[in-house]
Amino acid sequence: MKIALLHTQDALEPPVDPVLDQVEAALRHQGHECRRLVVDDTVQPLVTSLNDDRPDLVFNIAESFAGKSALESNIAALLNLLGLRYTGSSPAGLILAGDKTLTKKVLTFHSILTARFATVFRGNVDWAGDIAFPLIVKPPQEDASLGITQKSIVNDVKELLQTISSMQTEFQSPVLAEEFIDGREFYVAVLGNSDVKALPIIELDFSGYPEGRPRIASWEAKWGDAGDEKGAEFEGTKSIFPTDLTDELATRIKRVAIDAFNALRLRDYARVDLRVNAKDEIYVIEVNPNCYLEEKSEFASAAAKEGIEYPALIGRIVELASARYSR
Repeated sequence: MKIALLHTQDALEPPVDPVLDQVEAALRHQGHECRRLVVDDTVQPLVTSLNDDRPDLVFNIAESFAGKSALESNIAALLNLLGLRYTGSSPAGLILAGDKTLTKKVLTFHSILTARFATVFRGNVDWAGDIAFPLIVKPPQEDASLGITQKSIVNDVKELLQTISSMQTEFQSPVLAEEFIDGREFYVAVLGNSDVKALPIIELDFSGYPEGRPRIASWEAKWGDAGDEKGAEFEGTKSIFPTDLTDELATRIKRVAIDAFNALRLRDYARVDLRVNAKDEIYVIEVNPNCYLEEKSEFASAAAKEGIEYPALIGRIVELASARYSR
């Protein structure tokens, strides 16, 4: 099969990201032809390249356009307009899951538990539920924990207003304020379409996290972008396979992840981030369609735990996408 590997290359991506080499090698290992195409702020060369040498399938790992992750869905829309087959979620799924406010509204409609929230933009309140401090404030259309720091946790109205003001200035977008769910954080990889499967559960272990800081998956915790060497938050977290979950709780966590995947009309693969509080209530925090596919990422690690090695995982995503178009 002739496959175009579609990707972005901008400031939102972590430095020296190896995922391109890994996905391309996996595709070639599966016997596919593969060429890379980059999405930047100029559309016409990409359209010309795709039309002049039309691939059998586009492996779409493009996460932004012109440096804006909120425009990710437009890339899938462009592929639709060009009549091309591609991996991952449709524009509709990317919009629903890419805007955390929309995600929460859809999940609530489907009776899937998510933290109560409010959204504000330039003094206008889009929605305000019955929320209580502490809150976590975040830009609703950014991914990879962009914009989330220790200052995102607010405990009173003064802190809330200050954080909303600074975040609107930085991102020029609405601000999402949601109740901070204090509990354990889990990541569930979901794979499939008609027969959706949840892979082994991964926990973000905060046992080494700096004392006195709210335990959140901040930008620093994920990418180590902090001033103190690699970053205390990065060094203090690690992804593990939990061994102390009861079968009943593990089953419920996986069920919630699959329900969220289906409610948002996602396709092929995604990662669902959840928190479980002291009462074993399961809250969906975020849903990540077309999630990060690096070999050591949570998604690929969960697949390996399931017995799906990396080349087979990439091949499985190709098979899932191809099967959708053969119906």
